[in-house]
Amino acid sequence: MPEFLQLLPPDDARALLLAQLGSSNPLSEVIETETALQRVTAEPVMAPHALPEFPRSTVDGYAVRGRDTFGATDSLPAYLTLIGEIPMGAAAGLSIHDGECALIHTGGMLPEGADAVVMLEHTQSVRHHREAGQAHREKAARDEIEVLRSAAAGENTIAVGEDVEAGSAVIPAGRRIRPAEIGGLMALGITRVRVVMRPRIGLISSGDEVLEPTERPKPGQVRDVNAFALAALIERVGGAPVRYGIVPDDKARLKEVAAKALVECEAVIITAGSSASTRDMTAEVISSLGRPGVLVHGINTRPGKPTILGVCNGKAVIGLPGNPVSALVNGYLFVAPLIEKLLGLQGDAKRPVVMARLTVNLASQAGREDWWPVRLVRRSSGGTDQAADWNAEPIFGKSNLIFTLAEADGLLRISPDATGVSTGEMVEVLLI
Repeated sequence: MPEFLQLLPPDDARALLLAQLGSSNPLSEVIETETALQRVTAEPVMAPHALPEFPRSTVDGYAVRGRDTFGATDSLPAYLTLIGEIPMGAAAGLSIHDGECALIHTGGMLPEGADAVVMLEHTQSVRHHREAGQAHREKAARDEIEVLRSAAAGENTIAVGEDVEAGSAVIPAGRRIRPAEIGGLMALGITRVRVVMRPRIGLISSGDEVLEPTERPKPGQVRDVNAFALAALIERVGGAPVRYGIVPDDKARLKEVAAKALVECEAVIITAGSSASTRDMTAEVISSLGRPGVLVHGINTRPGKPTILGVCNGKAVIGLPGNPVSALVNGYLFVAPLIEKLLGLQGDAKRPVVMARLTVNLASQAGREDWWPVRLVRRSSGGTDQAADWNAEPIFGKSNLIFTLAEADGLLRISPDATGVSTGEMVEVLLI
């Protein structure tokens, strides 16, 4: 039997793989902004105009000159003359002078002369009747507003360009588009955006015992789990999975299919059986596809030790174990970061994590990085320590039992320099 694997820590192995890929210039496409959720910008998005384009009120209230309200209190209010109401969806149509105010609604355009807005709840209306002229002795009605709180210049308003300045980059290149970005782009009238094309990731399942999920297994046979679980992971991260079906344990046939996938895709994933012979065959095939070939043959982790990382003529080729849990856990560790690099994401991708308190002792082998599937259960304690709001309950199972992972909320990492984690310790859980 060939000598088994020279193991590398997962972080070192991943860094070696990504470094060999260098910087990429991914292909891009223009799509409708409303369909761009989770896509990655291919270029900076520039603001065609300021946002807002006119000064606006952020509350319901009265547009005023701030200095006319200085010193106003409940017991000593400021009195301002109400000269009108600012229409919504139109220009203000009036100007504010000393001692005047105008009713304005949230989002309304601040009239000329006004520099602040007094909130409606800090005012009250008073009706006065005064003689309009000594000659006619007629009564005329005039509205006055009592202002019970002072308002500084700029209070409860948004200035022109306060959100976005004209010509500024509102979204940099290499940023994943979230709901907030979509809303911001629509506010600027940007209804189409250039994004990175989803990198195609070829998926090859191998093994004489593997069948399509539509088939009924005979004794010794299993349905293909990995191609579909990994395809879902690839889509979630932002790639486009391309399935190349199931290849028997035949090196020539595996090389033929892998070579085709390597031409048509930006990366290739091969899931093979757990035996040493199938691992060696996968490694030989990867090395035959181009230079430099296999970079890492074995990861110092559990599960997923027999993972193979390679680069062939500038494209990544990864061999994952056949056991479903091992394949998917190492998909999170290696396939997801690979896709993020292919997408041109800038900076380290933020991983969703939560702190939790471990409920049982977990042993580990020093020098090996362990990943345990855990279930998160909210603690009943009424304490104020929010970091302790969750308990992490390990799910014990073997690496060929996919539902041990399906029941998990996340993965708990045990560092290679630790020999285990004790009950009650706070641990970081990677949400999956």
